[in-house]
Amino acid sequence: MKIFLAAMALWLGMASANADPVDGGHARVDLISERAVATPGETLWLGFSFEIDENWHIYWKNAGDAGIPPRMYWDEETGLPVDQIGEIEWPVPHMIPVVEGEIMDYGYDDRIVLPFPVTLPESAEDAMRFGGTLDYLICKDICIPESVELELFLDVGESQVPDMEGAELIAGALEKVPPQFEGEARLTRQGDSWILSLAGGQVAGQVGDARFFPDTHDIVHAADQPSEFGDEGLRLTLKPDADAIPETLSGVVTIGQGESERIAVRIEAEQGDALEGTTGIAAPAARNGAGEGAGSGPNLILLLSAALLGGLILNLMPCVLPVLSIKAVGMVQAAARGEKAHLRAHGLWYTAGVLICFAATGIIFLALRSAGQFVSLGFQLQYPAVVAGLALLMVLIGLWLLGLFNLGTSMQNVGSGLADRRGSAGAFFTGVLAAVVGAPCVGPFVVGALGAVLDKPAVTVMAVFLMLGFGLALPFLILSFVPGLHRTLPKPGPWMERLKQAFAFPMFLTAAWLVTVLGNHPAAGATAFGAVILAFGVWLISVSGGKFRMPVLAAGAALAVLAIGWPILTGLQEGPEAGQTESYASVTPEPWSPQRVDELLAEGKGVFVDFTASWCATCQVNKRTTLTRADVLDAMADANVSFLVADFTRPDDEIAAELKKRGSPGVPMYLLYAPGASEPDILPTLLNPAMLKRRLGAFETASLEPDQ
Repeated sequence: MKIFLAAMALWLGMASANADPVDGGHARVDLISERAVATPGETLWLGFSFEIDENWHIYWKNAGDAGIPPRMYWDEETGLPVDQIGEIEWPVPHMIPVVEGEIMDYGYDDRIVLPFPVTLPESAEDAMRFGGTLDYLICKDICIPESVELELFLDVGESQVPDMEGAELIAGALEKVPPQFEGEARLTRQGDSWILSLAGGQVAGQVGDARFFPDTHDIVHAADQPSEFGDEGLRLTLKPDADAIPETLSGVVTIGQGESERIAVRIEAEQGDALEGTTGIAAPAARNGAGEGAGSGPNLILLLSAALLGGLILNLMPCVLPVLSIKAVGMVQAAARGEKAHLRAHGLWYTAGVLICFAATGIIFLALRSAGQFVSLGFQLQYPAVVAGLALLMVLIGLWLLGLFNLGTSMQNVGSGLADRRGSAGAFFTGVLAAVVGAPCVGPFVVGALGAVLDKPAVTVMAVFLMLGFGLALPFLILSFVPGLHRTLPKPGPWMERLKQAFAFPMFLTAAWLVTVLGNHPAAGATAFGAVILAFGVWLISVSGGKFRMPVLAAGAALAVLAIGWPILTGLQEGPEAGQTESYASVTPEPWSPQRVDELLAEGKGVFVDFTASWCATCQVNKRTTLTRADVLDAMADANVSFLVADFTRPDDEIAAELKKRGSPGVPMYLLYAPGASEPDILPTLLNPAMLKRRLGAFETASLEPDQ
């Protein structure tokens, strides 16, 4: 009988703990417990459980610009004094934009449990009652205040008995309650903004969409919160809604994309200098947008597709076209032999050269990144020794195309089979060369693909680099393998020799361009002198019938190395004079610096920043087609926009940091700040006058509106 009565009491306790929810109108609300039977003196969790109608929402502890959080009014029959019932532990909310850019609320929808702790008295013996009225505001297009009468009877016994359903719901809610931040948090005034910086603890090494949910109304809730990351943590730029900066700013910071992937911490930021190690990496949200992170799932497929398309477009870039002329001649010669295997080998070796070069670039990128350095596309052309070597190589290739010498003819006695190997080696070398000179061409889709993986795992980075290379090699690979396609190539004849010689001049032009990249560096003249020595040595070999081939070539190479080596070694990092800029029509460009941007914005001006380099072919095309046009510059002047130039021709830590901050893998990058704006718009890498004038015209129109 005792067992039967105990079982009945347990059943009645569980039944009362699982009473039907109360329908408040647009939500079903219940008071739940993690226990069916509790023990005297223990602390347990109760919770308000909401099942909310579709498209309706309730509010967080700080509702934002409009709203009221739920509040419980306990009645006199509740078995505990009100001050012994704990406060709600609020799960992380989500943003509820009411009027875009003007009204932002914070709250919950669908299903949410708001848990709170209760400590039972040691003297508790019988069932305890908890009851009262829960008021809450629930909103959709309109807001409706609703109230529900809630009641819970909790049995007290010698041993704990869980309420399985209630315990599961409360445990799920507690998992969403942000833990206390274990690192440091600081609040710093910066102009008209506040900088919230977090370092260490749970945020170290984290990247993703970031948001601060304040406990108070000290900030403008609807304002954007630009974020940046560093190895130690992150910074958020907040727009204050108070005159004085508070001694302590508390709230919740979230990082990540989607509720299942984000982390959240509760912070209390004290006034002080911004924490070190919290800048340098652009927020992925700016690069990828919402949704899944780059490097996984569908977004990885999109990135690889963009990389493939970017590699294909590199074939049309002026950097690569001269090298592809060599490949075209090789393909015609291979097709003339009529052997499919030979033609396919030609395509495979060329593809291997491209892929190996891109793989090496990816490995260097990862190595420098792990060392804490920023590496951009075309970074190798920032070093005069590399530029000088490439210029001389282009001269040699041009002389070879002119027919002044023939690589490898002295080894013909090794065996006839070596000819094929030389052909394969030539195809491989052409692939390597195409990848090397194509690096500074930051074309469409290349920026998006590489910018999105700047901080992603090594496997993702390498996949994107290899897909870029595969895109570059794909046209010739298809030409090598598609049956019958090679028959569309013209037949060999005397025209080939003339075409081959004509292709020498793009190589000389490339060499000349590379020399101009050196600018005022001492290596510029030395490189030209070295080129003359090499040309003279090759000519001497040609007219001598090859008798002095090795001695003359060795002497010429030694003199060339000596001619360019000494000036480069003695002035490796020298370059154009600091602050040197060209003067255009109605606008005079100035050297860029973050300080100068802040000064101009404080004066009420807009700012256009051209991140460029003399070795960047895309930059030079944009400069000639758009940025030096009188009508574009007049539009800048009319819109009160200043023109700043960030020259990345030589390594520059400040420019590298800005590129990294904006998520750009290299130059060109174009930033356009509207007058009074704290953050810029990032323009496309390929500019056109109409687009830029349209953007500038919008600034001019906005400035006229108040007077109208």
